[in-house]
Amino acid sequence: MSELALLDPPRHGEGNRREAAVEGALRLPHAAKDGFFARIATRLLPFADAASADLPLGRLLRLSLFQVSVGMTAVLLNGTLNRVMIVELGIPAWAVSLMIALPLLFAPARALIGHRSDHHRSILGWRRVPFIWFGTLLQFAGLALMPFALLLMSRSDVAALGTAAALLAFLLTGAGLHTAQTAGLALATDLAPEDGRPRAVALLYVMLLGGMMLTAFVIGAALRDFTPTRLIQIVQGAAVLTMILNLVALWKQEARRRPAPRTAPAPAFRDAWAAFAARPGTVRLLVASGLGAAGVSMQDALLEPYGGELLGLTVGGTTELTGLWAMGNLAGFAYAARKLGQGADPHRIAGLGGVIAICAFLSVIFAAPFAAAALLQAGAMLIGLGAGLLMVGTLTAAMALAQGGASGIALGAWGAVQASAAGLAIAIGGIGRDLLGKAAVSGLFGDALATRATGYGVVFGFEILLLLAALVALGPLVRREILAPARFGLNQFPT
Repeated sequence: MSELALLDPPRHGEGNRREAAVEGALRLPHAAKDGFFARIATRLLPFADAASADLPLGRLLRLSLFQVSVGMTAVLLNGTLNRVMIVELGIPAWAVSLMIALPLLFAPARALIGHRSDHHRSILGWRRVPFIWFGTLLQFAGLALMPFALLLMSRSDVAALGTAAALLAFLLTGAGLHTAQTAGLALATDLAPEDGRPRAVALLYVMLLGGMMLTAFVIGAALRDFTPTRLIQIVQGAAVLTMILNLVALWKQEARRRPAPRTAPAPAFRDAWAAFAARPGTVRLLVASGLGAAGVSMQDALLEPYGGELLGLTVGGTTELTGLWAMGNLAGFAYAARKLGQGADPHRIAGLGGVIAICAFLSVIFAAPFAAAALLQAGAMLIGLGAGLLMVGTLTAAMALAQGGASGIALGAWGAVQASAAGLAIAIGGIGRDLLGKAAVSGLFGDALATRATGYGVVFGFEILLLLAALVALGPLVRREILAPARFGLNQFPT
């Protein structure tokens, strides 16, 4: 019996005749008569055709709320707190970058988490839910502790205590985020039919970006008049909202199964990983994915301080850069959905993202000498666009590797490489900005480069080199022939 047959979700509109193509798959109980919701969702929401009779769009969107909570946390870590720590609290950029990168130290465990959730045997009959809920609790604890730790760091008499508390808060947040996201994406692949799994996972990433975009603009508006008290309220409000969103997302999603006696031991992680890595193109795809993630992520801890320090943007204004990034990212997903539906090669999509991101960093670099905030805003949006194309391209190719019940290890490996590369890049970017910036201001590189912008510019230039390396790694994976149009199933993807 297949795993989908063991599920017992509530089914809506089961007696209705299934219409042709996407409209029938998107039927919801309140829109079954005319398919109006299906047509609107297909036009406006990338990968909305991931829905099916067994996984209606409403249920899939409710599951995606855990991604909204992940996006909200990402905005706080990478779009708000880094700017506040560097500019308002006076914490060195290298320390801030290390703290932001610290949650990503847990990222390599994503492959192991995915593998364990593939074979978990809960006494309550769940596989994925215990991992998602445990991750949610860790994420809540980290966010609840974080604002107080940061305020203690800014006081010299208790800086050591604040630093220790901040390290713990960032580590808890990262561990919870990666655990919940890995198991949640694997749950989506369990619930979706085989030919809709890549689209279902991609739709969850669209919701991640939507959550980031909405959160960035809301937090940006709330922090236009920055006060420590308001920062505490926002971060702790995000902690509570994380619990609520994830609880709603998980409600009756995974059916409880009666634990059956194990007929054979679960495969060892080492053996499962060896079988996964032996597939043609797997290692090259993961290398390209890591280089691309590092290339677009090294600026995560620097773009907002860059706008605040050199262009005079407010806390709200720099937080809105994250919203522009998310808008570009969402546009990248929409474009990729359209092209992949026409049979485009996902590796070509990823390569286009790399080229766009290179142009984006050139725009960011020139924003400071021209004192043009518009160039920075355009660059932030283009970075998001390029990152979205890179992500959806490599994710689509990686999903082709999720066969034989190994969705957890495939998604975990992709996520681990992405997050680990991004974390290392963020740390290197912060350290490089501080060291090179101080050297430039001291006159080591000459009078022409004796500005605070030099450290930022070198880091952004290095990101361009990383993106060029990602394009080189992707090259041999590109297919010369065009895939069959209007197909988006695992069997049709290049590996």
